[in-house]
Amino acid sequence: THFICIFLLILPPRVDSSWWYIGALGARVICDNIPGLVNKQRQLCQGHPDLMRSIGEGAKEWIKECQHQFRHHRWNCSTLDRDHTVFGRVMLRSSREAAFVYAISSAGVVYAITRACSQGELKSCNCDGQKRGRSSDATGSFDWGGCSDNINYGIKFAKAFVDAREKMMKDARALMNLHNNRCGRMAVKRFMKLECKCHGVSGSCSLRTCWLAMSDFRRTGDYLRKKYNSAVEVTMNQDGTGFLVADKNFKGNTKNELVYVENSPDYCLMDRSAGSLGTAGRVCNKSSRGTDGCEIMCCGRGYDTMRVKRVTKCECKFKWCCAVECSDCEDIVDVHTCKPHKRADWLDVT
Repeated sequence: THFICIFLLILPPRVDSSWWYIGALGARVICDNIPGLVNKQRQLCQGHPDLMRSIGEGAKEWIKECQHQFRHHRWNCSTLDRDHTVFGRVMLRSSREAAFVYAISSAGVVYAITRACSQGELKSCNCDGQKRGRSSDATGSFDWGGCSDNINYGIKFAKAFVDAREKMMKDARALMNLHNNRCGRMAVKRFMKLECKCHGVSGSCSLRTCWLAMSDFRRTGDYLRKKYNSAVEVTMNQDGTGFLVADKNFKGNTKNELVYVENSPDYCLMDRSAGSLGTAGRVCNKSSRGTDGCEIMCCGRGYDTMRVKRVTKCECKFKWCCAVECSDCEDIVDVHTCKPHKRADWLDVT
C-alpha cells in the first residue's frame, strides 16, 4: 500500500484547459467552444447560459484580485494571452500558488453568481427568500426586508460547476483542489454583513429593515492571501480518501486552511517547464526588506536603476461650485528593475 500511495502522488501532471478561460471569452460564451469542460460542466453551461456570462465577468475580477494580492511577489499571478490553461504550466505543480488560485477562482464564482442573483440578472434565482419576518442582533430587533444576497445558491452552483472535473479524478491533486475550492467558497460566506435602513420619527432607528449582503471581494482576497501564507503541506493517506499533514508537530485542523502537496519553485529564473517567468525586468523597491524589495525580488542578482520623469496631480484647489482643479507636477524618480540572470561562461563556449 505504501507504493500505491507514492505512485498516486507522482502521476504525471495533467495539462488541462480550464473553465477559467471563460473570462477570456467575454459575452461569446458558447459551451461547445470552451476547451477543457467535462460533461457535467458542459451540461450546466448549456442549461444556464446567463450564469456562464456572470462566471465569465467574475473571472476577470478574481484574476485581477489575485494579481493585486501578489503584485509584490516573485510569482505575480500573471496570465498567458490566448492560453486555454490561463496561467500556463505553473498550475501543474501542486504548490501553494495553485492552492490560492483554486480557492480564489472558486470564491469568484460564488461572488459573481450571488451578485447576479440579487441584481435580477438570472432566471434561476433571485434574492434569498428565507430571510423573512423578525429577527434581532446586538443593537436590537429588526424586520427582514430589502434583498438579502442569496449566498447559498451561489455556493451550491459553484460547487456543482467548479468541482465537477475534480470529482472525476482520484489522485492527491484532485483532493487538494476540492479542499481548496471549498475554502474559497466558504471565504465569501464568512464576510456576509448585515445592512440596515432606519425608519422612524426624524430618522430615529426605532424601526429597522435589514438584509444580508456580501462584503467587497477585497476582503475575501485579503483573507485567502493570509491563508496562502499559512498553507499546510499534506500527503494523501493510504486509502486515498483524505490528507495527512506533513509536519508531525502540526496541532490544528486543516478544514479552513489552504493545503498543498509540493513545494513551490523559487520563481527566480525563467523556466518554461515549471511555468516560471522569472523576475528579470521586474520593478523592485530598493528601500524595502519585504518580498517587493530588490534583494528578495531580484534573488540576489542585483538591479538596474533608471531615472524617469513622473507626472502627478498637485496643488489641487476646490473651485466653487463644484470642481477641483489641479496642476501637473513633474519630478524625476529612480526606478529599480531586476537584472537578468547571468549566463554561465561555459554556455557560450562552442
